[in-house]
Amino acid sequence: MDKYDVAVLVLRIAFGASILCHGWNKVFSPSGLGGTAGWFASIGMKWPAAQARLAAFTEISAGALLASGLFTHLAAAAIISLMIVATVTVHWRVGYFIFLPNGGWEYCASIIAVCCAVCIAGPGSVSLDEYWDIPQVPAAGAVALGVVAAVCHLALSYRPSRT
Repeated sequence: MDKYDVAVLVLRIAFGASILCHGWNKVFSPSGLGGTAGWFASIGMKWPAAQARLAAFTEISAGALLASGLFTHLAAAAIISLMIVATVTVHWRVGYFIFLPNGGWEYCASIIAVCCAVCIAGPGSVSLDEYWDIPQVPAAGAVALGVVAAVCHLALSYRPSRT
């Protein structure tokens, strides 16, 4: 294990755990999935209850997979997709900086960058992918998968109000 393996491990655990907690919060916050679904409806999602469940499941599972280094590139692709959808639906119109009211897209872009970097570097030697010798999707393929999934999701189900 070298310093690059340690760096990727730190990124995987920190960002994977953060995304997992984000999904956990969608389910177990005081307002729960109902509150998440209501908020999704308010931003223009077509099937808010189903999308709230899907978002929470994706954040929890992709976060856990990224942190553990299992199917790392696919987990990163899922997180890239989540962050693109979050950027388009909520954060873009606010502006870049996260400290702006309602939060800009700075944090989403940072998560996307970390996931792209992990795809390029690979899961590292301290990962379940390495332990079980699981082959990885090429980095460009994983990033492209995340982008395509986000575009498809938005095209199928995002209907913002025209106000």
